Amino acid sequence: MEKIVAKIIMEMLGAPKEHVDDTMKLVMDKMSKDDKFKVVANKVFPSEEINDKKLTGNKPVKFYSTFAEAELEFKQIEDLLGFCFDYMPSSVEILHPDGLRLTLPNMNNMINDLIARLHQYDMVLKNIHAQNMLMKKELGREN
Repeated sequence: MEKIVAKIIMEMLGAPKEHVDDTMKLVMDKMSKDDKFKVVANKVFPSEEINDKKLTGNKPVKFYSTFAEAELEFKQIEDLLGFCFDYMPSSVEILHPDGLRLTLPNMNNMINDLIARLHQYDMVLKNIHAQNMLMKKELGREN
């Protein structure tokens, strides 16, 4: 099977500026060590201050945004899908090959992996919600 080459964009927003820059560097370092794909090229762009009153609610809070572009090689489509779940890129563009052939077992595995991840995230979200409700109750702030 041919390698799958994809261009991805990773975006990050937060504060302070140093935290945003350091976190992006950590993510890119982690990607370079991941054995499920190969980083062919990458470029991290300088973070910039964001002045969006929707984000700050008219409060004087400085947010910073940065992004990185990378070209990655995957051995199989399942690895690309796993990358999307593990790293949550903001954009993925498959550059090569021009077409992909999926067998039923490949497709079934990808769909079942997708469902398993969704159930996992749903369980985490429900647990956090339950903990939040319990803390509100203990603080006397029931809603």
